[in-house]
Amino acid sequence: MQPPSLSHLIRTFAKIGLLSFGGPVAQMGVMHRELVDRLGWLSEAQFTRALSFAMLLPGPEAMQLCTYAGWRLRGTLGGLIAGALFVLPGAVAMALITLAYLRWGDLPGVEPAFMGIKAAVIVVVATALARLARKVLTTWRARALALAAFIALALFSLPFPVVVLVAALTGAAFGSGTVEHVAAPAPVGRSVRTAALWTILWLAPLAILWLIGAEHLAQITAFFSRLAIFSFGGAYAALAWMAQALVETQGWLTPDQMVDGLGLAETTPGPLILVTQFAGMVAAAPMGTGAALGAGVLTLWAVFAPCFGLVFTLAPHLDRLTAHPRLAAGLSAVSAAVVGVIAALALYFARHFLFQNGRLSSGELSWGAVGLTVLAAVFLTLFRLPLPLALVLLAGAGWLTGMVP
Repeated sequence: MQPPSLSHLIRTFAKIGLLSFGGPVAQMGVMHRELVDRLGWLSEAQFTRALSFAMLLPGPEAMQLCTYAGWRLRGTLGGLIAGALFVLPGAVAMALITLAYLRWGDLPGVEPAFMGIKAAVIVVVATALARLARKVLTTWRARALALAAFIALALFSLPFPVVVLVAALTGAAFGSGTVEHVAAPAPVGRSVRTAALWTILWLAPLAILWLIGAEHLAQITAFFSRLAIFSFGGAYAALAWMAQALVETQGWLTPDQMVDGLGLAETTPGPLILVTQFAGMVAAAPMGTGAALGAGVLTLWAVFAPCFGLVFTLAPHLDRLTAHPRLAAGLSAVSAAVVGVIAALALYFARHFLFQNGRLSSGELSWGAVGLTVLAAVFLTLFRLPLPLALVLLAGAGWLTGMVP
């Protein structure tokens, strides 16, 4: 088919970016409806293959799927437009919301409203866990990997990248079969040059920050650069490591701020991993508003620049990559481990929300938090309200609980 005009491409991906609420599953549904069902720009097989490709890569799979779709339609320029328009609406909204949060988040009346949002986060994470478990944990080996990942994170606090690497190697070791017939390989030299260019662009801001002595901003950028290359399994999985590191190791955020950030990310369009922008801004907030905004931009670059680089480097090799049995087995093992990672994340959020001191054994149960969580479950699972509407209602319910003496 004839590639779409740039103006049509921009309008379409701007619409996708503005409508992309509700996490990666909902976002992929929006893309499928627009690109496959309505416009026919991608076939069903092309969309499915692109989704498998996006799930192979570290980083937000929905953003990488969107970038790949733009690349397939209009080359590198199309990929840049599609990926940028998927991220920018939510990034602008997150910057404004985070500034408001830093200014008013701890005022009486505002904090109880965030309690309602936190309750929604607990239910959203739990339902995502249940949905993924039903889809992924279909064999005893997958269930064992998920349990092992949960124990490694929840009980032993092992680093998230180690858990993912061990799962991938375990899956690859048990992979078998033959490589399916695919088209001739794409030129390797061009891919090497693309990878080198994007690596330089990605790390250039970090090098500049170290050279000019902006140590705290450099540390923030370095952390999110590491997160970007190890964030397999989507935003919920990456959040487990991010929460562990930012709260317990670095001390840049409190547990409540982490849950607040995820709640705010749920209220904006675009990838859920925009919670990293919130975290970067909060971490830099003691240095002033300018530093917070700068940290937000640096965090966005650290997280999303590798996504563009990976897609543009590997997209020409997509057919060969998705046909390799050991690679497919490694991906399946990572998907199983991610279920355990998300379960550890859900436990982490729940105990800090439902128990006043965050300890399951001795913490005092907060009945207000319990009530808001039950209400969130009713809104989101029984009545199936749209997430933005449920968040508004729950924020109102949280505010009302704060009015009760």
